[in-house]
Amino acid sequence: MYQDINLVVSPEQHANTNALKELVAHYLHVDPKRVKHIQLLQRSLDARQRKVRFNLQIRVYLDSISKDEDAYVPRVYPNVSNRKPVIVVGAGPGGIFAALRLLEMNLRPIIVERGKDVHNRKRDIAQLHRTQDVNPDSNYSFGEGGAGTFSDGKLYTRSKKRGDVRKIIEVLHQHGANEDILIDSHPHIGTDKLPGIMRNLRQTIIESGGTYLFDKRVIDIIIKDGKACGVKTHDGDEIVGEAVILATGHSSREIFELLQSKGLAMEAKPFALGVRVEHPQAMIDSIQYHCDVRGPLLPSATYSLVHQVEGRGVYSFCMCPGGFIVPAATAPGEIVVNGMSPSHRNAKFANSGIVAEVKLEDLGEFHQYGALASLKFQHHVEQLAFRNGGGGQIAPAQRMVDFVKGKLSSNLPDSSYTSGLISSPLHFWLPSFIGTRLQEAFKNFGKQKYGYVSNEAVLVGVESRTSSPIKILRDPETLMHVQLPGLFPCGEGAGYAGGIVSSAIDGDNAAAHTAKWLAY
Repeated sequence: MYQDINLVVSPEQHANTNALKELVAHYLHVDPKRVKHIQLLQRSLDARQRKVRFNLQIRVYLDSISKDEDAYVPRVYPNVSNRKPVIVVGAGPGGIFAALRLLEMNLRPIIVERGKDVHNRKRDIAQLHRTQDVNPDSNYSFGEGGAGTFSDGKLYTRSKKRGDVRKIIEVLHQHGANEDILIDSHPHIGTDKLPGIMRNLRQTIIESGGTYLFDKRVIDIIIKDGKACGVKTHDGDEIVGEAVILATGHSSREIFELLQSKGLAMEAKPFALGVRVEHPQAMIDSIQYHCDVRGPLLPSATYSLVHQVEGRGVYSFCMCPGGFIVPAATAPGEIVVNGMSPSHRNAKFANSGIVAEVKLEDLGEFHQYGALASLKFQHHVEQLAFRNGGGGQIAPAQRMVDFVKGKLSSNLPDSSYTSGLISSPLHFWLPSFIGTRLQEAFKNFGKQKYGYVSNEAVLVGVESRTSSPIKILRDPETLMHVQLPGLFPCGEGAGYAGGIVSSAIDGDNAAAHTAKWLAY
């Protein structure tokens, strides 16, 4: 017999199982000896008041517990070695979870990835840090696992009506993620854990009869009898199946250009662009927890900020406590930065994107590029960052107070960004509708979080890959491209998701619709 209850507890009570059982017994008015087992169902941290508390949803087993009641049952996939093949372009979350759903639907996924497997991809990223030369096919965005592999691994999503979030979380846990992701309201995995999880997912897909093809950059879509049935790759290979699921991520500019050249319907979409802000983690802990020093029972503090400036939202994005800023460019001649955190979030600095909305009416002369207008504007700002940087991947940066005041920083604070920073007047060369809105928003953030606006904080440019600047048009009922039967665009690159879980859900949905279409 079990009963579900909600409790609010202190960090000390949360960390002490015996104390938690005593609280549960007191809440239920029962003898503590009757509490045989407590299972955390959900956990969230509330730091809004001076006394930090954990909100817990707990399943309480009284008197006895059946082993079967509390068992975790991993998913088992059928062998599809002799089933119909479906091409999946991209090995990020959208592509991987599309492949897993294809297995469930007794179809054979062939994953075509322009980058490398995660082991060799790590070597290329190490080389990027050593030489600052960007490999256009293997970097922080391209390769096994996509951009999510080298990130904080955040699993929080608002897309809960689009699909089974719990399924995605459980599959990640089954393949090596810590069980905490099953209970935390804002779960994360950590960049140190994600590569192993990607390898385990690959092993599951291959053992079930699926195929991975790495170092295969798609340059064309094969169309037969008016239907998409395969792809051509840069090395001359033609890979043919029954349909094509396109899950290429938000940075695959060549794919967008390919679709435009083939006259396939897309449209420019709004996105967001700004800077990555880095503070000492101790400063964020002090602000959020209202203390001088964070206690050992509390995690590194996070924050979420938003403010409206002249009809545009300015907000924090992908906040990485105890993390690092990394060079995320996908081509030479551009500077793009992103954030990542290890699972323990125990590094010296905290970083977050602070970005302003970019709407279509802001694009001016870039409208001449049609559906590629937002993409061309995004690339223009990344090239501006490169020209105002220090060469290679040395990024332009400015102290926060200096940015707000429109003043060049005479020097810069220490930073986690190992490629190097150079003092630069971001307030001057960022497009004015972005720079001025960021300045006003920082003033407001300083009122929301006293101490946030500080010259110990550094702004690093630019944070530009927040979401896809393009939407590939598909039928909302079938998820198939509106013009090309057999082509199923999905995930973040297609403009229908944002983040690991929502991309995974969209890939899962796309595969289900692919199977339904093939069954006709």
